[in-house]
Amino acid sequence: MINDSFYQAFDHPPPSIDDFERIGQEVLARLPETFARHLKGVVIRVEEFPDSETEKAMELDSPYDLLGLYHGVPVGYDSGFEPPPQQPDMIFLYRKPLLAYWCDHDFSLAAIIENTLIHEIGHHFGLSDDDMERIEFPPSAVES
Repeated sequence: MINDSFYQAFDHPPPSIDDFERIGQEVLARLPETFARHLKGVVIRVEEFPDSETEKAMELDSPYDLLGLYHGVPVGYDSGFEPPPQQPDMIFLYRKPLLAYWCDHDFSLAAIIENTLIHEIGHHFGLSDDDMERIEFPPSAVES
C-alpha cells in the first residue's frame, strides 16, 4: 500500500487539492454546451480518499481502488413528485488514488483527471459502468 512517504519521491510537492479543482474546472469549461448546460448545479469535490462509508458501500479492497464517484440524481431520473435533494449532485475526485494511478501509468495527470471526470459525468447522464466501458472500449477497438 502506498503511504505519504511514496510522494516524497517528487522533486516538488505533488499537485494539491486546489490544482485538481483547477484542472476539473478546465475540463468542464471545454465541454460542449449541449452537455455543459446539464452540469450547471453539479459540484466537483476533491477529497484525499473516499470516506469509510463509500469504501464499505463500494466494497473496496483499498481506498486506492476508486478514482472518482458521482453522487446524485442522473439527468432525466427526477420524477417531479419527490422532494428536491438536500445536497446538490456531486462528482468526487479522489486525489491520492489519482496521484498513485498517475505514477503507475504513462498518462499526464490532467488526462487522468479528465478521463475520470468525463466517466463520472457519464453517470450524471444515467450511464452505467457497463455503458461507459462499451463507450470507452468499443469491441472494434479491443479486436484490433
